[in-house]
Amino acid sequence: MIEPNTIILVHGFWVTPRSWEHWKARYESQGYRVLAPAYPGFEVEVEALNADPTPIEKVTVPQIIEHIESLIRELDRPPIIIGHSAGGAFTQILLDHGYGAAGVALNSAPTEGVLVTPLSQVKSTFPVLKSPANRHRAVGLTFEQWKYAFTNTFPEEEARALYERYHIPASGNILWGGVLANFQPGHQDSWIDYTNDNRAPLLFVSAGEDHIMPPAVQRSNAKHYKSHTITEIKEYEGLSHLLPAEPGWEDIADHVLAWAVDHAGRKPDA
Repeated sequence: MIEPNTIILVHGFWVTPRSWEHWKARYESQGYRVLAPAYPGFEVEVEALNADPTPIEKVTVPQIIEHIESLIRELDRPPIIIGHSAGGAFTQILLDHGYGAAGVALNSAPTEGVLVTPLSQVKSTFPVLKSPANRHRAVGLTFEQWKYAFTNTFPEEEARALYERYHIPASGNILWGGVLANFQPGHQDSWIDYTNDNRAPLLFVSAGEDHIMPPAVQRSNAKHYKSHTITEIKEYEGLSHLLPAEPGWEDIADHVLAWAVDHAGRKPDA
């Protein structure tokens, strides 16, 4: 297989592509074309989305997936796809749909069928899930809620600076949909085929101190895969949810890129 020349960075909830600013610059300095697409309607800056969260209220998972797939279809070769948090779940969906040469899911949200729900995850998502009315809203986090969910290992001053630079509200509709997916008949938005033998290699990366998506979530997600595909897990102790900005992010970025390049297009017996 020809080595990928493009990297797709998929952001998660409560942030925008701005959260990838360090990784994008690092990968571009190594000669890669790097795309960090915003969700449909999120093409404005963080400050604009905080002022008017209407696009957040309207966006859906199928819209997000189709938008990224349309970008990939324009490339001359399959890219490496790296997603964080909800972007990790979207990365899994994209791989299942046949896109990408290799994928990496950082502190990934679960796909349909993963039932592990640690207490710290319940506390982190409670601002949205405490009321069914939030299903029709864009719900933000206070700084204290952000620090617990995203930056619990950071000094308070740095955590606050990141909150001011990155934080936006999240889609209550998508978060509620993810919770209800396991209790509704039929395939929901986060469904993937865990038996898909044609899926590209996938690496789950977990942070040991992550409150919102603890390692137990990724371990359970990985175990759901029953296909003859490459599915691996890497855990970093002592780190929090916001891996793209965590001190030492350079080593993490380099490791996942090296893994993806080495595994791009590989089959289990290769």
